Amino acid sequence: MKHRALGLALGYAADQLVGDPQRWHPVSGFGKLARAAEGRLYADHRVAGVVFTSLLVGSAGALGYVADHATRGRPVPAVAVTALTTWTVLGGRSLGFEARTIDAQLRDGDLAAARQQVTHLVGRDPSRLDEKGIARATIESVAENTSDAVVAPLWWGAVLGPAGLLGYRAANTLDARVGHRTPLLERFGWASARFDDLLNLVPARLTALLAVALGDDGRGAVRAWRRDARQHPSPNAGPVEAAFAGALGIRLGGSNVYHGVVEDRGTLGDGPAPAPEDIGRTARLASKVGLGAVATAVAVALVRR
Repeated sequence: MKHRALGLALGYAADQLVGDPQRWHPVSGFGKLARAAEGRLYADHRVAGVVFTSLLVGSAGALGYVADHATRGRPVPAVAVTALTTWTVLGGRSLGFEARTIDAQLRDGDLAAARQQVTHLVGRDPSRLDEKGIARATIESVAENTSDAVVAPLWWGAVLGPAGLLGYRAANTLDARVGHRTPLLERFGWASARFDDLLNLVPARLTALLAVALGDDGRGAVRAWRRDARQHPSPNAGPVEAAFAGALGIRLGGSNVYHGVVEDRGTLGDGPAPAPEDIGRTARLASKVGLGAVATAVAVALVRR
């Protein structure tokens, strides 16, 4: 387990220093595999979705387990496998880059570029978003993806090693691909969406706790989390976004348009609506939460020993 702890720390450091590979990214490759499997397995009912999710997540987890098992008793390969897997599945540096890019575009007054850039983070329709709408979309995405792309992989890596890292990233990728409440995917994507919800129950609340501990207003974060999280339609994004809103002293939530459908996200927090200058504050809080998450993951891995 000490090799696992060291591998997690090194993989986190690699993500922060290097970021995602520009070519041949394994997660992108998995996405292409998922697209091919969806083409063969799609049917408009839940059983097909269960088979699809089980096959792909199970295969990813099995690959991680085999690599982990093959290196047991050999410290250097064991650390290397965990570090490489951790670096592969984390997305903290890329998330920060997107936030800083949008921040710079809004500061330069380039609203059209910011509307295009924010599509890298969110699925909502950006065509009618003004500066404050883009700022809110960016902040909400940074908060949610700090949980999904940093805290959750580290948590499952600490608990299950490379199998947890790859299995979680596979499940989260499938949720992003087919876990949408549209007529085409509502039944087929049900298993992917619910399994991703299950895997994120603990990490999302850990993310919220870290925002409480590391944000500017811990009491405000607790208050917004307890009072407002349930208004959000997602059981996991709600606590995270509410805690970030309270910690930053801003108000998140509201109505968003997804594929022509209006979805009410409730009101999260007590402060004013977010402004472009709040994006940088959010990115800094996300960075602190990431550091807290890797410290927690290392501690969990060592305790499990």
